[in-house]
Amino acid sequence: MLPPMATERIPTSRTARAAKVGRLAATEAVRHAGTHAANLARPPSEARAALERRHLETADQILTVLGTMKGAAMKLGQMLSFVDLGLVPRDARPEFQRKLAALRDSAPQVSFGRMMRVLQEDLGRAPSAVFADIDERPIGVASIGQVYRATVRDGGRAVAIKVQYPGVAAAVRADMKNLALIMRLVQRAAPGIDGEALAAEIRLRVGEELDYELEAANQREFAGAFRDHPFVVIPDAIASLCGKRVLVTDYVEGSGFEQLKSAPDEVRDRVGEIIYRFFCGTLYRRHAFSGDPHPGNFLLQADGRVAFFDFGLFKRMDVSSVELELACQRAAAEGRAADLHRLMADADILPDPSRVPADKLLDYVRDAIGWYLVDEELRLTPEMATRALIESIAPQSAYFKTFRHQHLPPEHALARRLELFTEALLGQLRARANWHRIAREWLYGEPPVTELGELEAGFYATAAV
Repeated sequence: MLPPMATERIPTSRTARAAKVGRLAATEAVRHAGTHAANLARPPSEARAALERRHLETADQILTVLGTMKGAAMKLGQMLSFVDLGLVPRDARPEFQRKLAALRDSAPQVSFGRMMRVLQEDLGRAPSAVFADIDERPIGVASIGQVYRATVRDGGRAVAIKVQYPGVAAAVRADMKNLALIMRLVQRAAPGIDGEALAAEIRLRVGEELDYELEAANQREFAGAFRDHPFVVIPDAIASLCGKRVLVTDYVEGSGFEQLKSAPDEVRDRVGEIIYRFFCGTLYRRHAFSGDPHPGNFLLQADGRVAFFDFGLFKRMDVSSVELELACQRAAAEGRAADLHRLMADADILPDPSRVPADKLLDYVRDAIGWYLVDEELRLTPEMATRALIESIAPQSAYFKTFRHQHLPPEHALARRLELFTEALLGQLRARANWHRIAREWLYGEPPVTELGELEAGFYATAAV
């Protein structure tokens, strides 16, 4: 059973926030110490079973903490819900993932009245003066806010209103200071996880996510760029109704991630290709991209188009950085180890190139992003995504000691994150395609080989990129 969501005011001081996690971390430390001590006298099979039970208990405790927190902790729960990091024994993973998915999609019990006060403060007037109606039941939950369906009084436009939880900005700042405590819990269940890398990803995300005005500007930009696209829809943001804590966009309906996971192969494969083209292809075509591939950030509409939203993490890359990305990928795809080594050394990504064998570098890159470098059809799986994530950043990776000190500039680190999380998303969908043949459109400028590719080529032939 999932832990109940917090109904009290969100604690915003570091002391209050740390108390919740600190008590849990201390309790779990004692329990784990006891388990390890008892295991010294147990047969190996009983010791393994006892340790697995302890990992399951720790995982349930993580769920409890995540269910009573917002901001960074909730973001961690969202990420764990679709990237299998090995927190629990293999047999227990489906149930753990189910609980995390429910946590990701459930709406916290923050009263409608309190959320409307935030809306009124940002609007500078009563919501009833702007909206003819607002459904009190939230239609979605973000890591730091809730989404409501409404109708604009002037013109009857159907909209979605995303409102930040009251006090969440201060709570997020406290979460940032206490993130080490949360990561300690995660690493106790899975000692091989690189907690620093995971924490860095969360810190990267939350600062921009708090600014809904910035997100509205990002979303308006992409709504214009993808207007009349054959299979991608970006709901437009209404600038006059957006504020620091309120984002108002066009309302869209469709099938969500959990529904799509049980859809027929042809549906999942088509949606998977659209997701890949939107998140990864846009980086190389437009040099700007939404950096948050996430199960809650898209819907399949009845007309077959996919609507994407949540543009809090939105990045641009300069031409030279994009060209370096493409050059490295071409070298890796073609097996040119020496060229790949030279490109990364010249870009100062390898602080001491002499200590990194070129053939090992090629193996490392191929293990991380080989899913779209190999010229064959692949049905991606959660296990494949997990393996790529582990080989990229985890201490148990065969490459960890050699590459742990590589220096990836922020824009390239975000590009790697984008690829890993896109693969994780596609793995959960178990989508099938020749991902390499799709990628060759931007890698080599080759003509498309899929129906969706031909449709997109026609769009870009007439659109201003």
